[in-house]
Amino acid sequence: MRLTALTERHFDDYASMLADPASTRWIGDGQPLDRTNAWRSLAMLLGHWQLRGCGMWALELKATGEFIGRAGLMYPDGWPDLEMGWMLKPEHRHHGYATEAGTAVLEFAWNQLHAQRVISLVRIGNEASDRVAERLGGEHIEDMDFYGSHSHVFAYYPPHREPRRAYG
Repeated sequence: MRLTALTERHFDDYASMLADPASTRWIGDGQPLDRTNAWRSLAMLLGHWQLRGCGMWALELKATGEFIGRAGLMYPDGWPDLEMGWMLKPEHRHHGYATEAGTAVLEFAWNQLHAQRVISLVRIGNEASDRVAERLGGEHIEDMDFYGSHSHVFAYYPPHREPRRAYG
């Protein structure tokens, strides 16, 4: 699997992924997107690179170049912190791709952005993403209501910093 820049050549596969209820269940309002809104989503992700210096990458299989999902960093207006997220097409889940992508995304956050912390907002009930966050070293620091969804907040810290611990 490789991370590469999202481009218009990914749009048909990206739109297909966002039209699938199994892919959108845990993001946004949980509803699939039509092509018009998938285009808006892609444009927002590309614009995020210009506005914030980070964003989402396309995930492709090295051997074939097949688009299998997206992963990266987001910090839109109104977000609580720099967030790492991932989404894989259903047939490519449970192969370690999200963990592999997340490791690369965190390396970018630490080495290129010099971030002090990254979070993942994982909707309560999305146990597969909870496990990915934990494998990536995420510390479950709180639960919060975020845009109408109850979410776990996982925090990641640079390797040279000790995670915050709860005492008591």
